[in-house]
Amino acid sequence: MVTQTEVNKATVTPKAQSNRWRTWKRFWRYPMSAIGLIGIVLLFAFSFIGPMIYHVDPLHGDFTALLQPPSWAHPLGTDDAGHDVLARMMVGGQASLEVGFLSAFVAMAFGTLYGMVSGLVGGWVDMVLMRIVDILLSIPSIFILLFLNATFKPNVGLMIFVLAATSWLGVSRIVRGEVLKIKNETYVEAALLSGVRTWRLMLKYLVPNFIGTVLVTTTFAVADSILNIAGLSFLGLGLPPPAPNWGADLSASMNYIFQNAWWLTYPPGILILIAELCVNFVGDGLRHALDTRTD
Repeated sequence: MVTQTEVNKATVTPKAQSNRWRTWKRFWRYPMSAIGLIGIVLLFAFSFIGPMIYHVDPLHGDFTALLQPPSWAHPLGTDDAGHDVLARMMVGGQASLEVGFLSAFVAMAFGTLYGMVSGLVGGWVDMVLMRIVDILLSIPSIFILLFLNATFKPNVGLMIFVLAATSWLGVSRIVRGEVLKIKNETYVEAALLSGVRTWRLMLKYLVPNFIGTVLVTTTFAVADSILNIAGLSFLGLGLPPPAPNWGADLSASMNYIFQNAWWLTYPPGILILIAELCVNFVGDGLRHALDTRTD
């Protein structure tokens, strides 16, 4: 008979704190990790703190200053409605970053729970849950995004739901595969024999073993979500005007691409590119940090 003491001994890692410190050092050892993390912090500061410093209304334009190039009054110029481009880039970043990060974390949470239940229960439940995932994966995500976005009135909450609805599928398959490997380990079997509750088994014995893989997957999902919200907005299916976001502003700038109004095209495009690169750099850094073979 396995006792609770044996279970605890099997699951306690004496050098857990040291391992976390080594993981953190491996993360910073990868040069792009620091660049990516600092870049994300700066993007959030630009989008959420910037409007508190740069007091210019991004929603009401100045009709006496239409399509003005960058100047001291308007550092990034104005658009065809007299809106200050810098102010719109700041406020537009709030929606893009909120939707990108929150949708990815919602997808991570739901996909992790779904995959754990499927892998842990097994049998016909696992078969049914995975067939549902297979069916949804067989449908191009862009069609699901377009259908949901065209059916309901777009807002931040809906955009988070729409993007999360197509992002959790891959996470669930990854988590299920990890759980299938982990649940046959001695310490998990010992925990089951000792009568550990299901939720405690998941949180204490399963999640710590695959959380690194899920976090890496989530960072790339963040990048995909930021790009998807920009793509939907570019197609006119994102957040309705006058609410600014980088994708919508980039789409609007296409009308003036042959008028040399470069200040309308480059700022949103560059910010989307920077956000994508920074998130991917952090994801690569996490992958390197969690790979013990890099020691």
